[in-house]
Amino acid sequence: MRVHRHALTAFFSACQREIRTLSARPGIVVVIENDDTRYGEPTMNADTTEKSPTALAEFVERTATELGIPGVTVGVWADGRETFANHGVTSLDNPLPVDEDTLFLLGSATKTFTATALMRLVADGRVELDAPVRRYVPELVLLDEKAAAEITVLHLLNHTSGLDWNIVVDTGDGDDALTAFVARMAELPLIGEPGARASYSQAGFNLLGRVLENVTGLTYERAVASLLTEPLGLSHSFFHTADVMTRRFAVGHNPDADGDLAVAREWKLTRANNPGGGLASSASDVLAWARFQLGDGLTENGERLLPAELLHGMREQTVELRGSNLGDGFGICWFLREVDGVRTIEHGGSVNGQFVELLLVPERNFAVVALSNSGPDGIPFNRTAVRWALEHYLGVVDKDPVPLPYDEARAREVAGVYENDVMVLTVATDGAELTLGAAIKPEIRGAADFEMPADYEPASMGLLPGDGDEFIVTAGGLEGQRGFFSRDARTSDGARDSQDSPDPRDAGGTIAGIDLGGRLFSRVPAASA
Repeated sequence: MRVHRHALTAFFSACQREIRTLSARPGIVVVIENDDTRYGEPTMNADTTEKSPTALAEFVERTATELGIPGVTVGVWADGRETFANHGVTSLDNPLPVDEDTLFLLGSATKTFTATALMRLVADGRVELDAPVRRYVPELVLLDEKAAAEITVLHLLNHTSGLDWNIVVDTGDGDDALTAFVARMAELPLIGEPGARASYSQAGFNLLGRVLENVTGLTYERAVASLLTEPLGLSHSFFHTADVMTRRFAVGHNPDADGDLAVAREWKLTRANNPGGGLASSASDVLAWARFQLGDGLTENGERLLPAELLHGMREQTVELRGSNLGDGFGICWFLREVDGVRTIEHGGSVNGQFVELLLVPERNFAVVALSNSGPDGIPFNRTAVRWALEHYLGVVDKDPVPLPYDEARAREVAGVYENDVMVLTVATDGAELTLGAAIKPEIRGAADFEMPADYEPASMGLLPGDGDEFIVTAGGLEGQRGFFSRDARTSDGARDSQDSPDPRDAGGTIAGIDLGGRLFSRVPAASA
């Protein structure tokens, strides 16, 4: 078995949260402030504590230096103005100053483009959200024929299709990459019936890319360009490496065996993963993208791309999420979350040492994007940058929940080994605390022809108030990650129901799985653990 590094590195890096202080590297800070009220009147915020460009620049320089990140850029849209703060370099090996037009890989934040492009087809009557996806991709074959017939376009857009995370396969760089990917989807496990629960699926969004191709007659990349990036004037947003390499772009960095940062030589995901994570873009373009999402569906030239009700409908909850730091629910693609009394929509992404976090507050006409080029510290930098901007521009404070005191009975109930197709999570107790460790499966690591990210050593975790099945990791490499334990449904006599449900609120069942990072890990029976 050969494991392709692109997909596996993207999966593992999506779980990274560790905060380490590395040696400071020389950097550059540039701040640009641009007045622009084309996307609505400025929204003045009386509770703002500090909004000066200098304050943002000082924060960016200080935090990036403390974390030892080679290059970062942060953009804020507030009070009708764009502000950018840039620090550091594109690459430690071939350094160029990072600016607001430097291209970074957006990873899963690309999904917001895929979803919005689909909504343009919905607006034109060419796609129906509740239609089975087979109407548009008749060649789709899955392990479960019933599921293949029932999965709708909306199920893919809000991650309720029942499809597992992804297929670790490279189908080449040709225009048939998505065709070949869909042909391999019969190998993909299903984690539940369509519509039964939310579970984040890269494969589902790659399948949406094939919907775009079949409906428009264009390649996925050309469809997104014609439907979105060109009419919006996003001149620093590209899928193809040939387009990126002639412009200033960032490369990812990861610690080597000695703990020193080294350039991540595998720069991009496979072409078949473009719909779920392949766009390269800049802080300036991403902030312009955010402003379109905050608007009424018009471009700055007055062209209508979407009816306002469809655009705004993308941020209305379609399914609930439990116990996730990613959000309280899904809209259409967007993660929805209430922070300190205000509603936010957001999406992040990661690709082999490059990270992005995009958050919008529609009711305050506010957006912030953070881009960084070092793993694993890019994740905490972006998270801290977004939280800093919320507090200093809006007076909104985002903080982690406090876990319950240790409960030995509950700890023993949840302790065990959990797995998916790539990773193993181990929840353990020593009678005083719960810990969680994460490791790549030995057979996956052994089959890899490249150096893989290190495993996460066991670190403290705690159960959260409520039904006691939700948790937060409080230390180590996954600090700040939230999730929940799911249960089997049981009948009144205690037997397993023939319609097992992964919903943790089903009363009386035993712990059957764990959700972390929006992905399901099934419990391994004790005899085989």
